[in-house]
Amino acid sequence: MAKSRSKKIPIEVGSGSVFADLGFPDAEERTTKVALAVEILRILEGRSLTQAAVAKLLGVNQPKVSALVNYRLEGFSVERLMTFLTALGRDVDITIRPRRSPQTPGRIQVAAGR
Repeated sequence: MAKSRSKKIPIEVGSGSVFADLGFPDAEERTTKVALAVEILRILEGRSLTQAAVAKLLGVNQPKVSALVNYRLEGFSVERLMTFLTALGRDVDITIRPRRSPQTPGRIQVAAGR
């Protein structure tokens, strides 16, 4: 049996944002949209609704619901996703505060309270 040699694969530490690591210029917006969509879909999972019923509840057509369920979020703004959350009976709070380190840019973060 041949002796296998293990090759070392270089490991690069990620930034914490897969979109930034992939070079998307709108990485922060994409991360925010995904976080909001995850929460929307978590809420909808517990309701066992058809896509048509979800569409009526959110005030969109069924293809938009399909896009949302499949995380195709290009057609949704952050504001629209927040509006969906309020339609689903959730409060959305936006807090603006100074950054701890003035040398670094601010960030947008979504935290879902359960």
